[in-house]
Amino acid sequence: DVVQPELTQVVNDLFQDNDDKRPIVALLPGSRKQEITSILARMLEVIPGFPDYRFIIGGVSAFGEELYTEICGDRTVEIIYDKTYQLLSSAYAALVTSGTATLETALMNVPQVVCYKGSYLSYQIAIRIVDVEYISLVNLVMERLVVTELLQRELTRNNLTLELKKILNDIPNRDRILNDYNDLRSKLGGKGASERTAGLIRKYLK
Repeated sequence: DVVQPELTQVVNDLFQDNDDKRPIVALLPGSRKQEITSILARMLEVIPGFPDYRFIIGGVSAFGEELYTEICGDRTVEIIYDKTYQLLSSAYAALVTSGTATLETALMNVPQVVCYKGSYLSYQIAIRIVDVEYISLVNLVMERLVVTELLQRELTRNNLTLELKKILNDIPNRDRILNDYNDLRSKLGGKGASERTAGLIRKYLK
């Protein structure tokens, strides 16, 4: 079953001794190499516009540091590996590649912008196989738009900057997302949550 992580019980020693007290924006570029290479660079483009925030990438150690450092270049950004929950427990907002991480981010109560960019061919095949209005698990489970999705050509620096500002600075919008997350937890809560989630997703398959 899907279980809401208890934020008060998360053991988080990643940031206790750091002098940088700026609010954290988590960058979760995915768990597949193709996702990381195509989406992380776009996420990194927004950093100069947000000097009052600390950007941290949630990396996957299996790919090695070289993949991330090559994409990051000389940008001022931190990388931690295999500690997504600890990162999210301290994050004020997140940019998240579409996948199970979107649901995990919601259950950790972090406002997010969902990102997706694949090859033109793979995207066209996917939208013909799966009849869905949304791509993120959060929106699919809720059957309405809870978090913004930037897909394919929509995933531009300008759009990502605009949507990130909305979840950082627009308090009514943040409150709306957090209230929707409460509804999401209610919908998933209790025995059989994973089965209900799978059922909600399967019903969109052709």
